Amino acid sequence: MSALISITGLTKKYAKDTVLDDVSLTVSAGQIFGLLGPNGAGKTTCLQALLGLTSYRGDIDVLGYNPAKDRVKMLSEVAYIADVAILPKWMKVQQTIAYMAAVHPKFNRAKALAFLAKTNIGLNTKIKNLSKGMITQVHLALILAVDAKVLVLDEPTLGLDLLTRRQFYDHLLEDFYRSDKCILITTHQIEEIEHILTDIAFIQEGKLVMTASLKQLQQRFSCLSVTAEQKQAALELKPLYTHSQMGLTSMIFDSADHSQLSELGTVSTPTLAEIFIASVSGSQPTASSDAIHNPGGSL
Repeated sequence: MSALISITGLTKKYAKDTVLDDVSLTVSAGQIFGLLGPNGAGKTTCLQALLGLTSYRGDIDVLGYNPAKDRVKMLSEVAYIADVAILPKWMKVQQTIAYMAAVHPKFNRAKALAFLAKTNIGLNTKIKNLSKGMITQVHLALILAVDAKVLVLDEPTLGLDLLTRRQFYDHLLEDFYRSDKCILITTHQIEEIEHILTDIAFIQEGKLVMTASLKQLQQRFSCLSVTAEQKQAALELKPLYTHSQMGLTSMIFDSADHSQLSELGTVSTPTLAEIFIASVSGSQPTASSDAIHNPGGSL
């Protein structure tokens, strides 16, 4: 796979605070890459550096461009959706399409119109009269109509309802994703994007905790469910994370012997959300009942 994004030694400081500390990662063609971390971990700052929106130390290469020096040229092949989709409220939907067609050399007007035809959004409707979900759909139509090689998403479905979020990701796969492109996404709603990700990086306090493919994670991590009688024996195997509820304890293990675990209880493959929590939180004697089962609302 050819690298479309290459980040080496990325460091960002504000006064004495280090927001990013020697971050290095590569995103290749065909990957849907999740950059995941708690609030304040440095995810958005990393994307801002990648897009040439903030100064930084280190090296960043996006499609052969240096974001700090070649931002205008780079953005002809890079699309970006932020956590807040902002469009001029006085414009009509069709005017936003006309504007994009006039300013972006790779904008495909027919593709934008075809996307909006799948929705109930009228072309003569003003942006100010659209719901947040509809504005996101218009924004997505404008972005997907650009023949970009790299799509950067920063909490793109924040504040949207479940159905709209699901439709958003479905459209990404149907209308944007190809093997010669890549998507880099940050989100708190890990459980909703696990099925589309190919690779992840966990970031905490400005440092990468882990980088791996989803396949590698599934092979490496195990979830063990034990009763109270087997809990102490399981704890002696040093789990990364422990969660107890209603007499049943779940533990996340890294590179453990499956046969050894199965002697103590039921072994399964943990979800990405469970692996994330275990990796960034470390082992704890007891976790809240929502920590694993509702990660999107607790991070």
